Amino acid sequence: MGYLTTHVLDTAKGVPAKGIRILLYSVSGNSHRKIAEAVTNDDGRTDAPILPEGKFKTGTYELIFFAGDYLRETGQGGDEPLFLDQVPIRFGMSDGEAHYHVPLLLSPYGYSTYRGS
Repeated sequence: MGYLTTHVLDTAKGVPAKGIRILLYSVSGNSHRKIAEAVTNDDGRTDAPILPEGKFKTGTYELIFFAGDYLRETGQGGDEPLFLDQVPIRFGMSDGEAHYHVPLLLSPYGYSTYRGS
């Protein structure tokens, strides 16, 4: 069975991003349904898959990373409003047997993601 994991790296400081709140939504058209919530640990990862085996379904999803809180707490926030506050990543999962890994590489003024392993 498939499952979904994520993690956050602070690329400005070169460290895992601890304490970032993450929400996971199932997306259908303009409808969003929250299905999971987690917080990153000392390693910048969630303690368990954010969408574990048994709950995994193919479809379109969106992760929302509450990066602004982390950036403020680490002294990287800058002036309000922050350039990056909530970072959404919308993606599709089409293989019901795969491990999907969607990380966030974060700095105060930019971010990137990729399908990891």
